[in-house]
Amino acid sequence: MQHEQTIEFGQQALMTTLTLVGPILIVAILIGLLVGVVQAMTQVQDQTISYIPKLICILIALCYCLPWMFERLTSFTGDVFHSIPSIISGG
Repeated sequence: MQHEQTIEFGQQALMTTLTLVGPILIVAILIGLLVGVVQAMTQVQDQTISYIPKLICILIALCYCLPWMFERLTSFTGDVFHSIPSIISGG
């Protein structure tokens, strides 16, 4: 396996990972920010309040994005498996 192929696989894996976790992280950040603003406005400073809305919104986002995430992951895995013969042959 050439160094260029290794770097390319690493870049593809990193971009696929960031693409898959991006929507979930964005939802978690936005809900955390929203709950933080509400806590600041009401002056309720309990750390456990933010977990339930964040958990519910993350589960909803996962249910919505899961088919797309599986499609992206199977596409990437198929590309990796199809490139195995060229890696073994050295070219």
